[in-house]
Amino acid sequence: MPTRPFAALLFVIASLAHSHPGGLDSQGGHIDRATGSYHCHREPCLTLHRQQQQAEQEAREQNRAFSGLYERKDWPHWLDQDGDCQDTRAEILIATSQVPVTFTRDDRCTVATGRWHDPYSDTVFTSASELDIDHRVPLRHAHGHGGDRWDESLRRQFANDPANLLPVSASANRSKGASSPDQWLPENRSYWCQYGQHWQGIKQRYQLLITPPEQQAIESLLATCQVAQKRP
Repeated sequence: MPTRPFAALLFVIASLAHSHPGGLDSQGGHIDRATGSYHCHREPCLTLHRQQQQAEQEAREQNRAFSGLYERKDWPHWLDQDGDCQDTRAEILIATSQVPVTFTRDDRCTVATGRWHDPYSDTVFTSASELDIDHRVPLRHAHGHGGDRWDESLRRQFANDPANLLPVSASANRSKGASSPDQWLPENRSYWCQYGQHWQGIKQRYQLLITPPEQQAIESLLATCQVAQKRP
């Protein structure tokens, strides 16, 4: 996993959009090819860089203020909402498997095997026990960006919304934690376009706050969609 995903994302976008043998790009900066880092030398790059650092600091302070109030138990999830003994996790695994699933017992409550493609790591899994169900927009993140004012019904809806749920490797899900796209990205870069689309869609659907660094990351992710379309 990249330790600085947003920096890596900016590098990819800048490389694709501003490839050049030397000199400064239109923003007043350039890629240091020896280190892979982006350097600012003149305006507007210098001002944009300062603004980004300030916005990131404000976002970190805001998240710390909210983090102490979040309680996972206040977001009911993995519910058996239709009374068939299959909870949300099981139903997502059944719906997304590329082959018919098997179950651990005759009651067909718990999924045992199937075939799932994890787009975060671009890996195929056949054992359900190796998978977590990721909340694309994490519960803790949602809480800190407007969900703290929701009633229990809306928190329950969000926590079990299939549009916000995705089977991924347990290691990828735990690496992501409650991070937003400016803090963490999937290692599979070919999924960045869809990752940005899903994140933006969920945020808009539930009218959750988007911080400036988060918005910048989303825009960069969506820019990869345009790059992919231009490839032969």
